[in-house]
Amino acid sequence: MFIFCLAVVFKLTSIQFVQGDKYRALAEQRVVKNVIIPANRGNVYSAKGNLLATSIPKYDIRFDALTPSNKTFEKYLKPLCDSLSKYSGKSSGYYQNDIRKARANKNRYYLIARNIGYSDYIRLRNFPLLNLGAFKGGLIVEQNTKREHPMGGIAQRSIGYERFDDQGNVTRAGIDGAYGVKYLRGTDGKRAKQQIGKGQWKPIADYNQIEPQDGYDVYTTIDVNIQDIAHHALLEQLEKYKADHGCVVVMETKTGEIKAISNLGRNSEGYYYERLNYAVGESHEPGSTFKLMAITAALEDKVIDTSDVVDTEKGVIWFYGKPVKDSHHGGYGKISISRAFEVSSNTGVVRAIDKAYSKNPEKFVDRLYKMNLNNKLDLSILGEPQPTIPDPRIKNGRWSGIALQWMAFGYGVQFTPLQTLTFYNAIANDGEMVKPQFLKEVRSFDKVIVPFEKEVLNKQICSKETIAKVQQLLKNVVEKDHGTGHRLYSENFSMAGKTGTCQKDYRNKEKLNYISSFAGYFPADNPKYSCIVVIHEPDKSVGYYGADVSGPVFKKIAQKIFTDTPIVDEVKSLNVKYASAESEYENFYETAQNYKTIMPSVVGLPAMDAVALLENMQVKVKVKLEGSGVIKKQSVEQNIKLKNNQVVVLTAS
Repeated sequence: MFIFCLAVVFKLTSIQFVQGDKYRALAEQRVVKNVIIPANRGNVYSAKGNLLATSIPKYDIRFDALTPSNKTFEKYLKPLCDSLSKYSGKSSGYYQNDIRKARANKNRYYLIARNIGYSDYIRLRNFPLLNLGAFKGGLIVEQNTKREHPMGGIAQRSIGYERFDDQGNVTRAGIDGAYGVKYLRGTDGKRAKQQIGKGQWKPIADYNQIEPQDGYDVYTTIDVNIQDIAHHALLEQLEKYKADHGCVVVMETKTGEIKAISNLGRNSEGYYYERLNYAVGESHEPGSTFKLMAITAALEDKVIDTSDVVDTEKGVIWFYGKPVKDSHHGGYGKISISRAFEVSSNTGVVRAIDKAYSKNPEKFVDRLYKMNLNNKLDLSILGEPQPTIPDPRIKNGRWSGIALQWMAFGYGVQFTPLQTLTFYNAIANDGEMVKPQFLKEVRSFDKVIVPFEKEVLNKQICSKETIAKVQQLLKNVVEKDHGTGHRLYSENFSMAGKTGTCQKDYRNKEKLNYISSFAGYFPADNPKYSCIVVIHEPDKSVGYYGADVSGPVFKKIAQKIFTDTPIVDEVKSLNVKYASAESEYENFYETAQNYKTIMPSVVGLPAMDAVALLENMQVKVKVKLEGSGVIKKQSVEQNIKLKNNQVVVLTAS
């Protein structure tokens, strides 16, 4: 016994003095821990301060079925279940059976509600039993933060997100993903907490060891009005042509600021949503929209002129046994290069480029390089691929005997829609190529932390003389009767651009599809915006030409931007009279003077005029308006005497 006592004393002494630090550290780890205090992620705003992305708290409400005493549990179970029934719509009996089963099974983590907002959280925690708290009522609250997009699905892929999976892998998409680490995320704080039993922890002190620093707010270049216009114009056309996917980008000419970017793809059920950022990340052969690059290069090298004549023969020419065909059956005969561009003659443009560069194709490729067409835009948004331009000096299998000719009308080369638009924007900007910008500034409250200025990629991609010639060609595509974009012409506002219709999967006839596009700018003189529309795989039975599929989207966007944000705000005359407006006013005034207590006919009047007319009569009537626009139907017939408080239903459409 004496030896045993000595052993115990020795062991106690060893634990206390020799291994004491080790065991004290282990004990502290189990009882005290540093809890991460997440920083608030910054918001993403539009250029005018509209909220595009924000973080809001979400709550999971759970119940420890063993914590309440039997007396407390039996007393409050039915009131709790009655409250839950009113909240969820399930019966009170369902909850009573389920919660009793959870208590019998010793379930200490019974789920009541998941991913609810703050108002529902406050409501639930005040339900009977749960309002007794964690130690008497068994209430367990878990809070997490969820990223919300107030505009819904509009531009959701470009606004983006930052997500972590269970393995810690991160996916960063769009603006939110690109600027999350540097600006939006902030720095997490730490606070020491001590375990007090039953998995509960309480703060040791009333202050944080490390205070969290909230992320900065990011202000984008997006204009929500233009974004809304672009989104719905694209969506309408995708649905009409049952296309697989499409994108549209609107850029401010002088600054390169992206005012709208919409990317819509179709799911298995036929609905369109922001599936991928096609404008930034999807390369494809541009087809006829590349003819602008080819003609610009040849004009700048002075190997052609717009007045030169080319022979399109009968619409088919051959190179090494491969045909180049025009969409116009029978061809155009002998025409000028300018007309070949305007009617989008493949044979005409290819004939011109082949004659100019067939003996020295490197010269053509070098000119494309000098216009920055081989360079990535170096965007902050992830996923931009390298442009593809075949080069006879690079042995990568892309160059062949027909590579030059096929490049001339947009095959063998690959660009993203945003890369193509950047070149068109440079033409609109008199030769200055600017980098597409997604951010205006980073702020902390009202303080600007980082401003983003215009970045110039190339001060002058080609001479002013060449710019003037190709600008005229792009105007002619829309304005001339023979131009492929003439059906988009409007007397009310001017546009310039190029249609594109490119075959897709053409090596397999069974999978043959089309890419329809339109790229250009508006107004044609002194352009303010450039725009590109690309639609993949429209239903061939409905239509697939760029002028039919993508062109109307471009026109609708340009039209509505002109209407909502006129280029000229100056009012030159206040004395202009419009016959229709004058007639409407005269009818309104005459009716108001003649009908004081008798029901007039308001059919054909604008809804607001009809409501104003009836509510200002000598008899007090209650007007109920259904719909908006022009009145089509009234519930009380004309010339019926009205009574006080009588209800009149107006139907508008």
